[in-house]
Amino acid sequence: MIIERTKKEVIIKLAADVPTEDLQDFVNYARYKELTRGFKSEQEKVNRLSRSINNNWWKKNRKKFVK
Repeated sequence: MIIERTKKEVIIKLAADVPTEDLQDFVNYARYKELTRGFKSEQEKVNRLSRSINNNWWKKNRKKFVK
């Protein structure tokens, strides 16, 4: 792995045989970090939001998984 930093960007070079799924996980995490770098929030608020989203998703999708 080679990491280069310029004034405007960071360039990461990886071996061509890195599995696509691993690359996607890495890119998703990097994008998450980029999008949230300026956000500050209390962990409890984040936890409540996460629980709410999960509960709503489960209510909408439960029938697909439980028969």
